[in-house]
Amino acid sequence: MTDDFMTETVTHAEAGRGRRKDASFELVEIPEPFGPVTVVLDQDKLRTFAFAVDDYSSWYFGDSPFGGPIGHPILLANDLLFLFYENYDGNTAEGLQSHERMTFHSPARVGETITVSGAYTEKYENRGHGYVVLDAEARGEDGRLIVHHHGTEIMRTRAGEVGGTSRPSGAARRVSAVIDESLPIALAAQAGLPAGTGVPGVTRRFHQDQLNSFSWLARGYRNVHTDIDSARKSRVGRTFVQALQQTELIAQAMVQFFGASWFTTGELDLRYTHPAFTGDQLTVRAAVVSDDGVTQELEVWIDTETGIRTALGWARARIDPDPARPHQLL
Repeated sequence: MTDDFMTETVTHAEAGRGRRKDASFELVEIPEPFGPVTVVLDQDKLRTFAFAVDDYSSWYFGDSPFGGPIGHPILLANDLLFLFYENYDGNTAEGLQSHERMTFHSPARVGETITVSGAYTEKYENRGHGYVVLDAEARGEDGRLIVHHHGTEIMRTRAGEVGGTSRPSGAARRVSAVIDESLPIALAAQAGLPAGTGVPGVTRRFHQDQLNSFSWLARGYRNVHTDIDSARKSRVGRTFVQALQQTELIAQAMVQFFGASWFTTGELDLRYTHPAFTGDQLTVRAAVVSDDGVTQELEVWIDTETGIRTALGWARARIDPDPARPHQLL
């Protein structure tokens, strides 16, 4: 999505609605479609994203198992999540993402034009907060599915005016987040790994310029990720890392572990449990849960250096038959 496209979107919205809507729960329509929007995966987009997540691996700037450079697994995540900016004023958004399910079907190829579309499919109330569910997908020039996003977000609400149906909180399945230290670390997915086997993680400390880049400050969006005044109005003293920016850390670890199969069979199911602030040291940890000889499932989580858990969930993908493959990324 280019700056020119954003200008065109504003013009279209003004013509159809007078102006884009305030990003508030009560104004969400169900269903409410967004797009289609075209996104060119050019070198500028690739370099900007690589800077934002500090991942310059060779598959993105040189050759890959798919023939030529490809995009990072969640390179298009914000193009999917921010589809609602088509109808809503992004500078009024005060939402927090609570849950993300993402499935990967094909790598995005550098140079191609990608089509992104989606819709708000559900809204509900839980414990006085208004939640909205966005389903969105990205497809390549040939129509193939690249990635599907199913995200739940707490949207800014007005007290006493929240509609919807209350739901119980929490999930029946729990992440134990335990690595069996008696087992050797597994560098790559392979059949037969015992439950509890640890997987190499990723550690990053994001600075403000990276948050600004990831969360689209250059496109004029000032929010709790890009603007300290917005963060203070939300009663926090620092800007904080977007949930999907944390998700990219998990995706980096999964590419290292699963290799090429992550781009075609990978699945993430994550919940975000605590804000991660600018400058926090974030460490991805993972442990094998199970495998059936074909696919392997891991528990994944992110901790700060002070022991605060900011995200947790599960990741799974097919086991690549070539165990040497992950090291091609180094």
